[in-house]
Amino acid sequence: MSEWTDAIVGERMTVDNQFNDRVSASRFSSQEWGLIMTATEFEIEDAGDPEDARIVADTSSLPAIMPELENVRSQVAAMGGAPGGDAGGSSGSGGGLVDSIKGALGLGGGGGDSGPSDEEIDAAERLVQEYADELQAHLEETGKWERVRVAYQE
Repeated sequence: MSEWTDAIVGERMTVDNQFNDRVSASRFSSQEWGLIMTATEFEIEDAGDPEDARIVADTSSLPAIMPELENVRSQVAAMGGAPGGDAGGSSGSGGGLVDSIKGALGLGGGGGDSGPSDEEIDAAERLVQEYADELQAHLEETGKWERVRVAYQE
């Protein structure tokens, strides 16, 4: 089934560029978004039905990469940068360089938060599905959706 995704590489690049503003306005940095996308597979649900077929994101691997997402966030914070538009809402204490380093080493008092929050995973899943919807809309606008839908079934 990778043939259908290989066939739309150029279309994905176009949608990636158009989607950058949404990523910038989200809680995720571009580095975090890249990591999220590597953990996401796209499928076409109801591919045999031209009316109901749609691109959906398989985000079942997201929980596995969330610790790495936190590492990226800690590294960005340690370098003085701010993560995505919302700063993730993870600590509320203001942090600082020492807290960032302690957090990256697993020594920080993160409020007992030992794993990815459901809120963080939900936000990533919503953004990925928005991307999938945007990709399908782009394929429809360029007249390539039908060919991609049929190729998915082969």
